[in-house]
Amino acid sequence: MSESKSGRHITFFNARLTSTISISLVLFILGIVVLMGILATRLSMYVKENMGFSIVLKENVTESQVKKLQKKLDIAPYVRATQYISKEDALKELEVELGENPKDLLGFNPLQASIEVKLRSDYAHPDSLVWIEKGLRKGTVAIDDIVYQKDLIQLVNDNIRRISFMLLGLAVVLMLISFALISNTIRLGAYSKRFIIHTMKLVGATPAFIRKPFIISNIINGIIGAFIAMALLSGCVYYLLTEFDNLYTLIDISSLFWVFVIVLLLGVVLTAISAWFAVNRYIRMDRDNLYYV
Repeated sequence: MSESKSGRHITFFNARLTSTISISLVLFILGIVVLMGILATRLSMYVKENMGFSIVLKENVTESQVKKLQKKLDIAPYVRATQYISKEDALKELEVELGENPKDLLGFNPLQASIEVKLRSDYAHPDSLVWIEKGLRKGTVAIDDIVYQKDLIQLVNDNIRRISFMLLGLAVVLMLISFALISNTIRLGAYSKRFIIHTMKLVGATPAFIRKPFIISNIINGIIGAFIAMALLSGCVYYLLTEFDNLYTLIDISSLFWVFVIVLLLGVVLTAISAWFAVNRYIRMDRDNLYYV
């Protein structure tokens, strides 16, 4: 008798372990998708916030006009940062690029002073730049020209939009696949106890009473699976950070925290919904049909 009970305990433990591992692997894959989404968002913001335009100043501009213009730019909602580049600084940069001083050849400095403007990510697209340019030209006499690469900005925005749609589609597909996998795993557990469910129904147990222990048990599995998935994700992130130093700018504690929160919520929600549907199927089924499923 004790051997029979021991065998049943081992079988139950193995089934529970298999279910938990299956759920954790599915949640791990979903966690990777969420992490990729956060990385893509951070990367797009980083790229956009390093885009901007150059304001070329007139030759006769005064220092007070430059300070007034730069102050106006610094408080503008679309500006992340500004940098004033004098004629001498521009000449030094060009000398580094060319390997020789253009002033020695021409006899004068052909460059003009400018202000480099870095945009906030929300304004880093061609439409915004058009009205920003019109507003600056209309309200400032110190500006000689405004230079930016419209085609490059358009190309970056198109690529970011395309990647975002691809990630969204991948997330939806994987979510459906994950729900199907978790549902099948939980359905197998409910299948093994279908006669117990029928017996509980015969003695007058309500559907809610029958569902409750199954849902709680599977939610616990989902939580355990979520923590296993978190551990796997932490290992992956640690490996990536040791291999690629620049990822520190994209992955921080707060972003990793939100990935873990989403994985935990998915573990609870997906297992609870799957258990509800799986148990309901056998609650509604007649006894004769239980033998043929």
